[in-house]
Amino acid sequence: MINYPTIDPVAISLGPLQVHWYGLMYVVGFVAAWWLGCRRASRLGLNNDDIGDLLFYCAIGVVAGGRLGYALFYGLGQWSADLLWIFRVWDGGMSFHGGLLGVLLAAWIFARRKKLAFLTLTDFIAPLVPIGLGAGRIGNFINHELPGRLTSLPWGMPFPGMGPEPRHPSALYEAILEGAVLFAILWWVSAKPTARGFISGMFLVCYGVFRFMVEFVRLPDAHIGFIASDWVTMGMLLTLPMMALGLLIIAWSRSQPVDVQIPSANR
Repeated sequence: MINYPTIDPVAISLGPLQVHWYGLMYVVGFVAAWWLGCRRASRLGLNNDDIGDLLFYCAIGVVAGGRLGYALFYGLGQWSADLLWIFRVWDGGMSFHGGLLGVLLAAWIFARRKKLAFLTLTDFIAPLVPIGLGAGRIGNFINHELPGRLTSLPWGMPFPGMGPEPRHPSALYEAILEGAVLFAILWWVSAKPTARGFISGMFLVCYGVFRFMVEFVRLPDAHIGFIASDWVTMGMLLTLPMMALGLLIIAWSRSQPVDVQIPSANR
């Protein structure tokens, strides 16, 4: 058994101002996405300023969609009891699936503005996302969030506030799979031109598989519990449509042209 590391969730404290590690992980994700996006911006006939605008759109989508998604999928009772609760983001509560929908809406708006095919843009965005996902899961781990189920594996950890029994460090599993592994797959596959939509489909399928796997060792939210059969969780239910849609997009992409660098005049 490994002791759960003691890390203050507050990274920087200046009087009443507190900067949390979880918030810094968002910064890490956006900076990484900007840097990686700038390296490939010419593929879409974009420049660094365009990448900055794209990330601004996506940042709004992540925060607004993630918070609204959490309220609808996981905290509807809490929101109905206190309508202002949704604005108190510092209390915690963000949903990946809601954030994904927010980013897709932001990408659709940006694609229309730049006269780009929507899936061409999402193919470009998909490899930029996993580093932020991995960083966010590390933030969850530091915040003592996403406790795992009991385990006898040697790397099990007693979760703070949940007794001495060792548990799966499920947040770290997600950081590795949704972060490092997903990034390696998508960055490698997207190194060469692919059929339009293929990378987007790969993102949905791979993330869905990884998340579905981790749900077996991650405790469901205490106020929701198991949805059915003492093993089906809300995370699984939300992930299944992702995987199905990803497979459909991959199949559809087989009939699509290969996306290469797009001159601005032909966008």
